[in-house]
Amino acid sequence: MSPTLTRRRTVAASALSAALLAGLTACGSGDDKPAASGTGTGSAAPSASAAPQANLTVLAASSLTDVFKTAGAAYEKAHPGTKVTFSFAGSQELAAQVKQGAPADALVTADTKTMDGLKAETGDSKIIAKNRLVIAAGKGNPFKIDELKDLADTKLKVVLAAPEVPVGRYSKQILDAQKVEVKPVSQEPNVRAVLGKVEMGEADAGLVYKTDSAKSGDKVVTVEIPDEQNAVASYPAATLKQSKNTEAAAAFVAWLTTPEAQKILQEAGFQQP
Repeated sequence: MSPTLTRRRTVAASALSAALLAGLTACGSGDDKPAASGTGTGSAAPSASAAPQANLTVLAASSLTDVFKTAGAAYEKAHPGTKVTFSFAGSQELAAQVKQGAPADALVTADTKTMDGLKAETGDSKIIAKNRLVIAAGKGNPFKIDELKDLADTKLKVVLAAPEVPVGRYSKQILDAQKVEVKPVSQEPNVRAVLGKVEMGEADAGLVYKTDSAKSGDKVVTVEIPDEQNAVASYPAATLKQSKNTEAAAAFVAWLTTPEAQKILQEAGFQQP
């Protein structure tokens, strides 16, 4: 074999080896990084704060307004990249929104009756908390309201929630059971509206949830109702079948039953489910 041919073959072999080495190096750099980051891509894994967001919309009963703001912040802190937006209203309004196809991911009502009526639109529900009713009397309680029967005084301006609202239904239930006849000056669409009327002095008293009255401070006087005369409100939570974030929605609903979430609810005055 001539020296020239030998040199040509040596150069060709060297070039082929260099090409193979370059190819292996490129493959190795693409595979090693995902193995370390767990992303399965050729780029480095994003930090937790940069993770793709799951923007959840949760329809919730008005009586959860304050506590869910706290709970939502705690959930977002524990689940970076997820944002929870709440839409609060009376449970009957929420049910109407669900049936009309409102874009949302989860639902929490103030009674099981409303949730049961939405079985075709929701996943399985779970009770996350309970509540009880109290009498919210005007500042200083000038009429000295001590018990349910005092609400029958025709000199009083009493406001109640509408009977189709859970708190309105509970109110009717306990008043009827005690044979107390009340002619409300107005029937409101949710518990916050009832409380607002009393806080502003537009009503002398109203029936609200204990957790709502507690948030009013000295704007109202809370009059407890004995357990044997009271009603227990249960709060079921469920995912919505129309959700585009089914896994994230299910995770949020499940989180509401965890010790962390339960502590937040109980500190706000809600009872254990």
